[in-house]
Amino acid sequence: MTTRARIPNLGGASAFVLHRPHPTLQVITRQLSAIGLNVTDCWPELPAAALSADFVFFDVDLGFDEQFPWKPGEAPMPIVALIGSEAPGRIEWALFSHKADAHLMKPVGNSGVYTSLLIARQSFEARKRLAGEIASLQARVAERQTIVRAVAALAGGADPERGYAQLRSLAMSWQVNLEDAARRIVAMSEKEGDDEHSRLA
Repeated sequence: MTTRARIPNLGGASAFVLHRPHPTLQVITRQLSAIGLNVTDCWPELPAAALSADFVFFDVDLGFDEQFPWKPGEAPMPIVALIGSEAPGRIEWALFSHKADAHLMKPVGNSGVYTSLLIARQSFEARKRLAGEIASLQARVAERQTIVRAVAALAGGADPERGYAQLRSLAMSWQVNLEDAARRIVAMSEKEGDDEHSRLA
């Protein structure tokens, strides 16, 4: 029961299939419609409306970057690669450049689309979580660097501990956190540096 509850209901979701008119397109469209998705097929490029889609299927064999209304690897939804040719360059383009979340081998049979949807959604969510964690870590590193710069500006070449104590005191008096106080100090320090440079110029 718990396992079933974790599988999302895909009824009502929207899918765009970027593929030339072909029996493969008919098979995919039929399976997606049977699952309950609203399907739009298009070729040779995705329309702007695809930006709000829940899923995108795309043909790897004849695919090219300009077909997508986003940069390679930055799809805002789960994408599924439709692979016919096993040429290394084509597979690399789909999986590494465009970061396909799942794939289907062509010719597509009478099953497999539902599984690819579930795998694509899970992979996409995992990738989003990882990107969020990386962004958070980068922000924390940047904040630490800002604090170091603020302490150095306040210390003026003297004891860094005194500079740090001064930063904490300023944060308390301004009623902001340490990071915000550090950003203010760095901004003021940079402005003073610019003003000094203008006077000397």
